[in-house]
Amino acid sequence: MTAQTETPGSVTAVYKVSGMSCGHCEGSVGGEISGIAGVTSVKAVASTGEVTVVSAAPLAEADVRAAVDEAGFELVGPA
Repeated sequence: MTAQTETPGSVTAVYKVSGMSCGHCEGSVGGEISGIAGVTSVKAVASTGEVTVVSAAPLAEADVRAAVDEAGFELVGPA
């Protein structure tokens, strides 16, 4: 997990992810999403199931879904 940083021209999106229950889950999801090109910050919160992603440009939902799947969780959709 990285701290959220907002810079001019960046895009912030919030996604709902099911199955996260602890800090390790947050780290797994955050780590996979951080690997998507253009992502500058990810904050996953297990208690709400929300993942906030800051990127240089809008991300393709398919890329986010693939990263979440790789971490072993399910992308429910935009929050």
